[in-house]
Formats: sequence, structure tokens, C-alpha cells
Amino acid sequence: MIQRTPVRIEARNVGHSPSNISATTENQNWQQILSHSVCQPEHLLARMGLPAQQWLKGAKSGHEHFPIRVPEPFIQRMEPGNPDDPLLRQVLPLADESIDQPGFIKDPLEEKTASQIPGLIRKYQTRALLMVTGQCAINCRYCFRRHFPYNDHKLSPEDRSQIITSLTASPEINEVILSGGDPLAVNDRLLAQWANMLESVPHLRRLRIHSRLPVVIPQRVCDEMLSWLNRSRLQKVIVVHVNHPAEIDQATRLAFKKLKDAGVTLLNQSVILKGVNDSSVTLSELSEVLFDAGVLPYYLHAFDPVAGAHHFNVSDAKAAEIVREMLEYLPGFLVPKLVREVPGQPSKTPIPVI
Repeated sequence: MIQRTPVRIEARNVGHSPSNISATTENQNWQQILSHSVCQPEHLLARMGLPAQQWLKGAKSGHEHFPIRVPEPFIQRMEPGNPDDPLLRQVLPLADESIDQPGFIKDPLEEKTASQIPGLIRKYQTRALLMVTGQCAINCRYCFRRHFPYNDHKLSPEDRSQIITSLTASPEINEVILSGGDPLAVNDRLLAQWANMLESVPHLRRLRIHSRLPVVIPQRVCDEMLSWLNRSRLQKVIVVHVNHPAEIDQATRLAFKKLKDAGVTLLNQSVILKGVNDSSVTLSELSEVLFDAGVLPYYLHAFDPVAGAHHFNVSDAKAAEIVREMLEYLPGFLVPKLVREVPGQPSKTPIPVI
């Protein structure tokens, strides 16, 4: 049974920052905030008040394998002095990342074999994945694409034209998913061009965007973005990525409201992560907070065995036990589907919980 202990979800300010790092996002647009992200382990440790002599060596080791990037709005929700803060844990490099573990590989979803032409990945019959960019607003340490060869998927104007030609010749595809990286890390001028090109494909019904940006930099939901979303004939779905209720603050709620007012359907996908959200209490509270903010829980992903992230691994059996407990506490529509992506399968694979 669930022990209904409240989960601390209020925004947490980290106080004063080193003089070379801005701790305020007031009067900055999303691109300025993104450009001032913390990109050095020692800066993040200083912001969090964690002793360098204890944490910096391991953080630098992990950083060498996968560079750190954390935007200021996300840092401001962390609890200073707490190395186990669930938001910090998602972004702080550790020495564990340099340890090879059997079964943890660089391409756990075998996406390389699913790439047909540069930038276009076909894993499902009716949906196509469009790799708009390799850039992210935040480098999550558990990312299943932390080793992805983004340089092989940089798109020229000719590549974009080829993608539209391929989609037009594939009438079975009714939905395009903008992915990356994070597609909303791209400027709105280019995203509006993509939207216009995709609208020219007559059999497309939906445009889905998978993004962490409305969460980690809520200012990303700006007038320019809302303008091209409002103009599109396609049904718009944005799948955000929230793992812990403390990730949602008032600014995030406002961003979600603006998107819903623009006719966007909002869904959330989470990854079950050891030391972050591997409890039914935390995930149940997350579902409640999401729904209060206008977002429907969608997927709870079992952990993908990506090299460098084994310390986040939660077994499928433990994940299923957690979801069973959530079913006791929540209405069914607030319980995300527990799934695993199995390479070569035509859809996400549900993990039985009962």
C-alpha cells in the first residue's frame, strides 16, 4: 500500500550565485537563458553549495563522457546543499558514467538501423520521427541518445526537401514527430518553415513535438511559437518530459496554459529513475500535479540500458510494482502506461503490471 507522505514540490531558490553566473532570468528571452546555461561541473556545484573536493573529480569524469548543460530556471527549483535533490540528480555528472557495465550499450533502441534518409527515422507504420536538431536545452544524464551521431543527421535545405518528398510518397504516415535533441531548441522561424512544409503533405493529420523546453525554460513558450502553432492546420500535440513533481513551478504552469489556449494537446512522458522517482508516492504526486497543470500522464518508460547511465536503472519488476500501487491510489486516467521500447517492434511494448 502507498504511504501517503506528501512530496515536496514547491519551487526552491538557490540563493546567491558566483559572480560569473547569472542567477536571474528576469527580462531575458528563452534564447538568452539557453545561451547562459551552466555548462561546467564546477559552476553547478558552486550554485548548489556542494563541496568541490568531494564532488568535482567525479563530475568532471562524467562531463568528459557527456557534457553538462543545465538552464537557470531548472536550477532554481533545486534544493541547495542537497546532493540527492531529484532534479540535481538528473543533470549532475558522476564518476559512475565512466564505468562500463555489461548490457548497457550506446544505441539501446537500435535507431541507427531505422534511419532511412538523413533526419528521418521510421520505426512505426503510421508515424515518422523527424530529427530537427541535435541540440538540447538540458543534458539529462540518463538520455538514451547521449551517444547518438547527431552530426550524421544535420539537415541541409536539400535534405529537408527530400524528407517532404519521402513523406508525400508514404500515404500510410499520418503523424510526424519532431524530435532531436529537442526540437524547440530551434528558432521559431525554422520551425514555422517545417510546419508549412509538413502541412503540404495531404495525408498528415497530426504534428507531435517531444520537448523538455517548456519545462526547463518556460519562457520558450513565446508569442512567436504560439503564432505558428495557431496557424497550422495540423492537430498539435506536445509531449513534455517531467520526471518529478518539483519540476513544475508557476512559470511552467503558465507555459502549459498558453499552449492549451493555442489548441495544443499536452501529454507527459516520464522515465523511471533510481533515486529520482522510483516510488509510487512520487509518481502519484507527479500525476496529480501534471493534471492540475493541464497535462495528461501518457507514458512511464522503463529504463533504456544506455551506456554511462546504469546507476539510474530500475528493474521492470520494481517498476511494475510501483504502477500497481499507483492503480490503488489514482483513477485510471492518471496512471501512465508502463512501456518499454523494444528495437524492431511496431509499437511501444506494454509491461504487464497485474
